[in-house]
Amino acid sequence: MKFLAFAALVAAVVSAFPAPELPAGIPRSLSEFKEKHPYTVKRSSHCRKTVSIRASQNDTDDVADDFLRGLKQANNGGTLYLPKDKTFVIGKPLDLTFLNDVQVHLEGEIKFTNDTAYWQKNAFAHPFQNSLMFWKWGGKNIKIYGNGVLNGNGQRWWNEFAGSEILDPGNTYLRPILFYAENTTGIEIEGIHFKDSPCWTTFFVTSKHISFKDVACTAESNNATALPKNSDFFDSLNVEHVSVERAWVNIGDDCFSPKSNATDLYVNTMYCNGTHGQSMGSIGQYSGEKSFIRDVVIENLWMLNGQHGARLKSWAGPDVGYGFIDNVTFRNFWNANNEYSAFLDSCYFNVNATTCSAYPSQVNISNVNFENFSGYTSGKYGRAVARLTCSPNAVCENIKFKNFNVTSPCGGEPVVICDGISGDLGVPCVNSTSPEAKAALKNKCSTAMATLPKPTPWS
Repeated sequence: MKFLAFAALVAAVVSAFPAPELPAGIPRSLSEFKEKHPYTVKRSSHCRKTVSIRASQNDTDDVADDFLRGLKQANNGGTLYLPKDKTFVIGKPLDLTFLNDVQVHLEGEIKFTNDTAYWQKNAFAHPFQNSLMFWKWGGKNIKIYGNGVLNGNGQRWWNEFAGSEILDPGNTYLRPILFYAENTTGIEIEGIHFKDSPCWTTFFVTSKHISFKDVACTAESNNATALPKNSDFFDSLNVEHVSVERAWVNIGDDCFSPKSNATDLYVNTMYCNGTHGQSMGSIGQYSGEKSFIRDVVIENLWMLNGQHGARLKSWAGPDVGYGFIDNVTFRNFWNANNEYSAFLDSCYFNVNATTCSAYPSQVNISNVNFENFSGYTSGKYGRAVARLTCSPNAVCENIKFKNFNVTSPCGGEPVVICDGISGDLGVPCVNSTSPEAKAALKNKCSTAMATLPKPTPWS
């Protein structure tokens, strides 16, 4: 988001509480991230055939057929090379689910056309949360690497979608996902900049052994009335063995958000600005379906100017599913100007308290650790710095806080609110109906955005 977009995050409230400086050595821009975590292309240890294709002459010069032909030629042991300072425009959907031992060395830019009417009628579709996609990747042993850009050309989509919600029953304006892979075993993405996706940035379905290293993901609007929406960096359905190491993420939604049926996930070193948090879920959305997330470690995170830090979310309401989230560790989180640093939401997505009470979530939460949390909240919820709400129709147990030192800009003693959680959390915790919680929530304030260069550090 540009500087105007950032202003919307703090609701134009002027605060008497200046934000502290970021800790020394923390990148404050994409260029600083790349300087701190440089990505260098490593040459293959064995000789691979290299394939080239023609570049586009302008933004309407579609080279989709050339791209498909190039991947077919590079398949089974070769590399498709897309050089620096060249743009490759994709203007039609591509089925790339045939791949085997193929690499794409991207130094230039792959850019999708912004013909919104065309893509809504011609993109691939998946029933999960009304998903559309420009292309479908699939197969085994796929590597996409380099210092290039994958550009979703999202501004027009955001302008036309403004004010809508993707899951509203009446919404017919669907937006493509920038990178989609299905039935894939062994996919590595290194060095790439994912830019301006119309909707989710990546979505992996029924896949395993997924790896990201040294990547960037940005969604930045030039229209303050039409900010990026649903631009999550990572989403998934039925995946296992996922690794993310070093990522710079500046978007308008979840930073990392595995959904139904995810196992063995590891995230290490991620910088997230303007996001909804490191989110487990949402899960439990579809009637009669069991879904789960288990065995997750997320560590060394810097969460800036967003909604929440560490987040778990499950659906409530009539006709929802059931399941569990188990064995999740959030470790070494530095928070700056987030609403809650830790948040368990058992009443997710446009469901009021009355409906949640009548149709509670059926997702159990167990063995969750919040370790080594520091920094400060936004003050939106006063002195309340974390809130965990377990559904009355679920079990939430063995949830622990350790070395939890998040403060509020409102001053005074920070408060953790918990409802329906079994056992000792390791920190004092008060019920939401208690005088302590009510006083903490009432004591609202605001603070400046995390100190950054002006006008904007996000490129």
